[in-house]
Amino acid sequence: MRKEKIELNLVLPTVKDADDSCIRRLAELLQSKVGIDAAHSIKPSDESPGQICVHYDPSVISTGEVRELVRRAGAELDQRYGHWHKRVGPMHAGRASAVESRLARIDGVIEAVVSPDGAVRVEFDRQTTDASTIARALDDWSSSELKEHDEHEGHRHDDEGHEDDHDHAGHDHAHGGIFGPKSELIFAILCGVFLLVGWLIETFAELNQWIPLGCYIAAYFFGGYYTVIEAIEKIRAGKFEIDFLMIVAAAGAASLGAWAEGALLLFLFSIGHALEGYAMGRAKRAIEALSELAPKTARVRREGNESEISVEELVLGDIVIIKPDERVPADGFVTAGESSINQAPITGESVPVDKRPVEDVAASASDPESLPPEHRAFAGTINQSGSLEIQVTKLASENTLARVVTMVSEAETRVSPTQKFTKKFERYFVPSVIAGVVLLMFAPLVIDETFSESFYRAMAVLVAASPCALAIATPSAVLSGVARAARGGILVKGGGPLESLGSLDAIAFDKTGTLTEGEPKVTDVRTADGVDETELLRTAIAVEDLSKHPLAKAVVRDGSKRLDDGLTIPDATDLQSITGRGIEATVEGDIVHIGKDDLFVEVDGPPLPDSVRDIVESLEENGRTTMIVRRGDRYLGVIGLMDTPREAAKRTISRLRELGIERMIMISGDNQKVADAVAKEVGLDEARGDLMPDDKVNEIKKLQSEGGVAMVGDGVNDAPAMASASVGIAMGAAGSDVALETADVALMADNLDHLPLAIGLSRATRRIIRQNLWMSLGMVAFLVPATILGLNIGPAVALHEGSTLVVVFNALRLLAYKQ
Repeated sequence: MRKEKIELNLVLPTVKDADDSCIRRLAELLQSKVGIDAAHSIKPSDESPGQICVHYDPSVISTGEVRELVRRAGAELDQRYGHWHKRVGPMHAGRASAVESRLARIDGVIEAVVSPDGAVRVEFDRQTTDASTIARALDDWSSSELKEHDEHEGHRHDDEGHEDDHDHAGHDHAHGGIFGPKSELIFAILCGVFLLVGWLIETFAELNQWIPLGCYIAAYFFGGYYTVIEAIEKIRAGKFEIDFLMIVAAAGAASLGAWAEGALLLFLFSIGHALEGYAMGRAKRAIEALSELAPKTARVRREGNESEISVEELVLGDIVIIKPDERVPADGFVTAGESSINQAPITGESVPVDKRPVEDVAASASDPESLPPEHRAFAGTINQSGSLEIQVTKLASENTLARVVTMVSEAETRVSPTQKFTKKFERYFVPSVIAGVVLLMFAPLVIDETFSESFYRAMAVLVAASPCALAIATPSAVLSGVARAARGGILVKGGGPLESLGSLDAIAFDKTGTLTEGEPKVTDVRTADGVDETELLRTAIAVEDLSKHPLAKAVVRDGSKRLDDGLTIPDATDLQSITGRGIEATVEGDIVHIGKDDLFVEVDGPPLPDSVRDIVESLEENGRTTMIVRRGDRYLGVIGLMDTPREAAKRTISRLRELGIERMIMISGDNQKVADAVAKEVGLDEARGDLMPDDKVNEIKKLQSEGGVAMVGDGVNDAPAMASASVGIAMGAAGSDVALETADVALMADNLDHLPLAIGLSRATRRIIRQNLWMSLGMVAFLVPATILGLNIGPAVALHEGSTLVVVFNALRLLAYKQ
């Protein structure tokens, strides 16, 4: 078998998410072809973008045929499947479920997920439907004109559905009605008013009985209007949920002549859901506040003239001018001026970051992501003391803030394990309740009571057993947790990572750039016998100048300082990376190898001399990372580097222990002695060095088998290991597109101090989810026997709906979470 790797962005150019389902479909489609044994995706790294790896039999299918097959399969999938993301108004869990049911019934819709705070995600088959059809389906269900904005639409080659999103989907599907966004709340209040008037007339006035009955019927109409609509939608989708139980109970009460109690049931149920929708709106507003951080306009200089334009009109290379106390309108780097910028809205950093201009604008523009933090600026951050000029490196739709807002919105539609469990539980529980209620109606056959008494009791049990609080228990906590994390500069991609992170007690850290500063310095230059230091450094600098690795940059930076001014550095060509061991290049006709001692066992040429090996061991004993340089058949010497631990590392490790993390491990490609030295300094339990990228993955898998582990790294070099962990956590994601895409949890700032907030918030979220589940199930467990033993519908409804509101407001406490 042979392997062929092809870049995913060439096969599926519109797919941005490394976990997109279309990548899975591509692999499955390829595996079904004759001659292909297996196909799988490879996560992006700093050395290569995301790839599809195909294992094939060359005796059956050629390499060219494999590449053509992959290209055609990718084009077919890219044209066929679409993803549609919208945001509508906040709603209660029952309404969200009804919207979800309606969308799922549209021919061609593969999956529909609706979050109670209004985030909607639909995956559809373009051969059967399109974005405009989905938008119209939502539009037809609503009758009020409300403001809505288009979040994102992926997998699209044209503008299909984009205009329709604004023209036809501009309705709030949470609260459509004659009174606009407050229709459901107003209907609930009117239900209460008619109920109160009817009860007062019936109790204290001697008027015709049709008058209070008319008031009760009006109360039924206003209280049951939205509930009936939702129940019908769910029944059409084959679901019998809470709304249906409430309608049956209210109808049962009316059939017994207990109009007041039936109207009370509908009033409390509708007012509870209206308030629930309002409460969920708080989580939505917390997230929407992110999108409002960036200014709408930018002051730009073009051809020597300054003008103010919309940020959407900015193009790459534009120079924008930011005055003191203004927000930065676009991602870019500083070309003129010095100031400090408050980056808290994006990265969560509490202290403003000093900014200064780059030295070489052209070089910076060619690779802006490699620039140090003091040169970079992000849209939505606040300039403080001085004026700055910034060259734009990303369009408004692609900047860090826009991507974070989009990813947070998408995260809200990702269902957590607990949500999946509760939905599955409801599917079996509701029919069981209905069956139990039917049995209770036959109680007169066993005990001495009238049918009306048994029927009333059955309706009370129906109300008591409705799992309203259970339906909202987890979504409310997840949404509040995601919103609070985003406000603190932490991007959590859904309820799954949030719950998983809260339950883990083991964390693995990468060393370089995570526990250490990631800015190694050359500390030693040791030459081999008969070699001049200048020759060693000129050769090493020439080769390492072609690499972007932190160690390579350190050799170029610090090595150049050791050379005499004016000394020319030869050009190197044909750079090849030998993963995990070193690099190879050609300098002045000679093949040069630079790397660890393991490298020289693999490549052709003379073995490592004992004298050079002694130098390596001496440096490693002192905690140095070593790089051996060989030019042709001559060993030139060894360069020693040292990367100092971050100041926050020891403090962070200590705080994580206080939060209950019992096991913390460092995994590194560096030698074991260096790894041990760093681990001891920061207070880690154990360190595992000399690990190749594949070894890191295997180490993580081993830890996974022992109970789960989170992996903390930069999200680039560590992408494969992070993908293998229960939760992948990337640091410094604000400056890395790859980290934003690959991580489950992204710390926007390159600051370890934010990790305890992510862990603590996850544990708080998990704790509140458990509290909510106990509250909702406990209330059902109390009310069911209580109603069987005689508790009336009124008190049962009050307790039932009260528990729902308690669950929601308990979850909202997460918005105020502090470390």
